[in-house]
Amino acid sequence: QVQLVESGGGLVQPGGSLRLSCAASGSIFGGNVMGWYRQAPGKQRELVAHITRAASATYTDSVKGRFTIARDNRKNTVYLQMNSLKSEDTAVYYCNTIPVLAPWGQGTQVTVSS
Repeated sequence: QVQLVESGGGLVQPGGSLRLSCAASGSIFGGNVMGWYRQAPGKQRELVAHITRAASATYTDSVKGRFTIARDNRKNTVYLQMNSLKSEDTAVYYCNTIPVLAPWGQGTQVTVSS
């Protein structure tokens, strides 16, 4: 069964850090490019970072220098280390392949607020 399970979100103050994890079933993780997406209230879902199986990473401009994506191919898990968080990073964060091949998981809520 294809499944994506995100975790690690929470409430953090501006400037704080969080580390998100996404466990994927092997059939979808495989050799696919994996990405972290986010959706803020009232906005469309956007891709914030993605990483190839060979660990080549790409980031959207708004998170460059603050977020780091990584993957563990043995554990079928992708991570997102988020530092220097800002209020505009508040969103539900999801992982999926690129292009999107799997059903969306439940996501993990990240709230940045003082």
